[in-house]
Amino acid sequence: MSRQSADAPEGLPADRPSATTVRTLLGLSLPAVVIGVVSALVLYAVEQLVHLLEHAVWSDLPGALGVDSDSPWWILGTLSATGLAVGLGIRLLPGHGGQDSATVELVAPPLRLPVVPSLVLVSVIGFAGGVSLGPESPIIAINTALLVALVRRLWPAVSTQLVVMVTAAGTIGALFGTPVAAALVFTGLAGASAAGEALWDRLFLPLLAAASGAVTMSLLASPSFVLDLPGYDSVAAVDLLSAAVIAAVAAGLGIGAAAVFPRAHAMFRLLGSPVLYCTLGGVLLGVLGLIGGDITLFKGLAQMGELVADRGDFDASAILLIVLVKSAALVVSAAAGFRGGRIFPAVFTGVAIGVLANAVFPGIPLTVAIGGGVLGMVLAISKEGWIALFIAVAVTGSITVLPVLCIAILPTWLLVSRAPEMIVHPPAHSRGAPHG
Repeated sequence: MSRQSADAPEGLPADRPSATTVRTLLGLSLPAVVIGVVSALVLYAVEQLVHLLEHAVWSDLPGALGVDSDSPWWILGTLSATGLAVGLGIRLLPGHGGQDSATVELVAPPLRLPVVPSLVLVSVIGFAGGVSLGPESPIIAINTALLVALVRRLWPAVSTQLVVMVTAAGTIGALFGTPVAAALVFTGLAGASAAGEALWDRLFLPLLAAASGAVTMSLLASPSFVLDLPGYDSVAAVDLLSAAVIAAVAAGLGIGAAAVFPRAHAMFRLLGSPVLYCTLGGVLLGVLGLIGGDITLFKGLAQMGELVADRGDFDASAILLIVLVKSAALVVSAAAGFRGGRIFPAVFTGVAIGVLANAVFPGIPLTVAIGGGVLGMVLAISKEGWIALFIAVAVTGSITVLPVLCIAILPTWLLVSRAPEMIVHPPAHSRGAPHG
């Protein structure tokens, strides 16, 4: 039964929008659309910069020097140089490359505008150099800083908190090419606030921004997470168990990574200067790249497609090595001061776990195995059930697997819910200051 509000006409539920709410939402619709479009344009611009620098570093330069970009020494040298360049940027640039991504939530208070150029620069260098992090954390921070300043000038009555939330939604919509991801994330956030206000009133503006960002990005780049997997048309009872076990194993690996993460972060900081600990991080990533191969570099979106397409070229031990190396690379990248998010490499690791499960137990459908792997790994790293479920379905491209994953997420959440979060909480006296 619907709860009545004190001022609602008799017979109308409290969550029916008032005329004032409708006028407010309509009045804020234009800023929301602008935020979504600008979020996508900034994301696209940053990704183009990354692509140009990545091509120069991994294709043009080794070609000009007559060196194979897959050679061990090129991988080690490039990652080491990337660490040095990022460390110098954090140490010397105004703004110090923004806050340490390891210490902030995905949706954080806005940075000051002067910080943005250094954050863009160190992020682009890290992504192009092959660091195992995704763009979600820095791009949301960049967009938030820019759009808070823009909206403050064009629509000064709009609150900063609303701009932050709507910008995050617009950026998430652009990142995943669909507003559904943002809607799922913000359902939990919106549901915990403003008691008495209808949920869809609170979701209206974030969803509008997310849709605008997704449409804009789709027109520019057509982003897609969907892998080319064998068809999965019917659910077998054993698939429920298979998905749950694979998700639990993946979550266990993610929980382990989250548990060692603060310790790794603290150990790097013993070196004092970001020039030293970022360079050391780059060297370690280069060594991991030598062990796991170039498929374990970068954020992992393109590489997971390669792994699935070429899975016949890898035996189970080789895939297991890729899983372990990528997990270690994620911890090192995030702990050593590089700017970036942890969801994208977690998706790759989940896909690799699914490919491994299918290689060891060929009777498990590849779609079920990959869906379970992605679900468990992303859930452990992000602690966001909706986003883990969404990404697992998006990667497999199968609606049929959705009920299987809805069952698998329940025991997996029991494992993850009390596990450590993959974030470092800085000392209270240093909060609000840039972190290297």
